[in-house]
Amino acid sequence: MNADKVLDAKGLACPMPIVKTRKEMKDMESGQILEILATDKGAKADITAWAKSGGHELMEIEEAGDVLKFWIKKG
Repeated sequence: MNADKVLDAKGLACPMPIVKTRKEMKDMESGQILEILATDKGAKADITAWAKSGGHELMEIEEAGDVLKFWIKKG
């Protein structure tokens, strides 16, 4: 999936992947897609809940070894 921006949050523990995701999304236009790379297993639930509560669309989640990849479309 093509993303407008990629956020590398690998190696960061909760809540830092969410903090960095929120900051990146503020600078993006509605409809743009952010790809997030994270290694914190808690990020799966956290990012899913954050996207829903913020009115964003979580388009896909993929696990590649230890890395979780998320694609979120800004609402």
